[in-house]
Amino acid sequence: MTTVLIVDDQPMQRFGFRMLLESQDDMAVVGEAGNGSEAIRMTAELHPDVVLMDIRMPGLDGIEATRRIIASGDRTRVLILTTFDLDEYAYAGLRAGASGFLIKDALPEELLSGIRAVASGDAVVAPSLTRRLLDAYADQLPSAGAASSDPAEHPRLSSLTHREREILTVIGQGWTNAEIASRLHLAESTVKTHVGRILAKTETRDRVQAVILAYDTKLVSPS
Repeated sequence: MTTVLIVDDQPMQRFGFRMLLESQDDMAVVGEAGNGSEAIRMTAELHPDVVLMDIRMPGLDGIEATRRIIASGDRTRVLILTTFDLDEYAYAGLRAGASGFLIKDALPEELLSGIRAVASGDAVVAPSLTRRLLDAYADQLPSAGAASSDPAEHPRLSSLTHREREILTVIGQGWTNAEIASRLHLAESTVKTHVGRILAKTETRDRVQAVILAYDTKLVSPS
């Protein structure tokens, strides 16, 4: 059972999400919040698997709420809702630690599959789209952290093997597992094993955050 906290300042929007999610046998809505501050408090109390997070809300917005939820170390993953796929809100949400984003007018089945994907540890946003967001907005919003000019000196990369560093680089370039397997002449199962080790060693929550890490550590440069 996947537990979900719905965060949106519009009661009718929350009601619609609740009706959809509660129609699923494998999902349970554990609460609703109308702003970012409530979202942080309720996440700490309820520990949902997924927070469905609106961005623009009065008071504390969804981006800052996401940042604080992720910084708390809770296992909860955040799926943010935005108006357009390539905008600064989507970019800022991923920077804050969200595991993906969906457009607000997504089809019901897209929302449901997105929640399931995030809950299972997968990314909802394709790495290639993450890369496009980084390229588009890197000069407008602050980096998630200081990056050394030499990737080899970055502490989060120090434990990676040469092959793992190579795979992290192409993840940052938007390659899928199938593309990595084909171009590097590896079995796809081997690629999945490498990706799992990379996420564990770099303490990266998911593939989306791995793309951001590759970008921040300068393994990958803006196009």
